[in-house]
Parts: sequence; structure tokens; C-alpha cells
Amino acid sequence: MFWWTRKKKPIESALTAVMQRNGYTIEPYTDLTGADLEGADLEGADLEGTILINANLSGANLTSANLRDALVALADLSGVNLNFANLEGAELEGANLEGASLRGANLRGANLASANLVSANLESAKLATANLFTANLADANLMCSDISYTNLSHTNLACANLSYANLSCANLSYANLSGAALGGANTLLANFAGANLFGVVGYEP
Repeated sequence: MFWWTRKKKPIESALTAVMQRNGYTIEPYTDLTGADLEGADLEGADLEGTILINANLSGANLTSANLRDALVALADLSGVNLNFANLEGAELEGANLEGASLRGANLRGANLASANLVSANLESAKLATANLFTANLADANLMCSDISYTNLSHTNLACANLSYANLSCANLSYANLSGAALGGANTLLANFAGANLFGVVGYEP
């Protein structure tokens, strides 16, 4: 069973500009559970604390959007553009982010447990202290990303690009890193106990 807690709406959010997309009001701390926002242009939108559980955002443009502390669990975010978006502390458990672009996105402290990030672009993303337990990151691009102190236990990173990533103090126990690229990565104090390192390039245990 999933347990998600909604953050309290701050008074200052009332001053945020409101936008309308696909018949929905887009503003912070609203309930958009199950909303159909497929392909919507939400560039720069303020969705802080918004509930988007089971929402369809596939193919949407969320470049530079603010989704801090948003509840986006089980949502369809396949092919979405989240470049430079703020998802700090967001709840994305079980979300589908296959083929999504999160270049330079802030995902510090976000919960991505069991999320689908196959072929996602996370280049230069900030994932420090995030939870990616059992997430699927096969063929994902994590080049130059900050994954320090992140939980990647039991995560699928097969053929992922982790070149020059910061993996210091990350938990990669029992992760699948077969065929992954780790050249130039910082693996200081990273935990690789039980990990599958077959065919890994640029890392020697």
C-alpha cells in the first residue's frame, strides 16, 4: 500500500499566476488526480504541492516547471520534457517516465521508487538523497548527474551512461549495472555489495 502526505498550502501561493490547460486550472496545491494533460504546454508552470496521482502528462512540456513536493505517483510522464524542472521532494513512486527528458532537473530528495525511467535523459540532473529503490533506469543517460547519497538498491541500470556522475556514498547494493558506463564517475564510498557489474566500462571493484 502507498502512503503519501500532502504538504500544507502556504499563504503566498495565492499570489501565483493561474493558467488553464486542457480544461484544468493549473496552480499550486490543487487536486488534479487522474487529470488528462497529455501534450499540454506547461512550461514554467507552478505546480508546487499539486496532486497529480494517476494523471496523464505524457508528451507534455514541463520545462522549468515547479513541481516541488508535488504528488505525481503512478502518473504517466512518458516522453515528457522536464528539463531544468524543480522536482525537489516530489513523490514519483511508480510513475512512468520512459523516454522522458530531465536534463538539469532538480530531483533532490524525490521518491522515485519503482519508477520507470527506461531511456530517460537525466544528464546533469541533481538526484542527491533521492530514493530510486527498484527503479528501472535501463539505457538511461545519467552523465554528469549528482547521485550522491542516493538509494539505488535493486535498481536496474543496465547499459546506463553514468560517465562523470557523482556516485559518492550512493547505495547500489544488488543493482544491475551490466554494460553500464562509469568512466570518470566518482564512486568514493559507494556501496556496490551484491551488484551485477558484468561488462561495466570504466570501473574496477
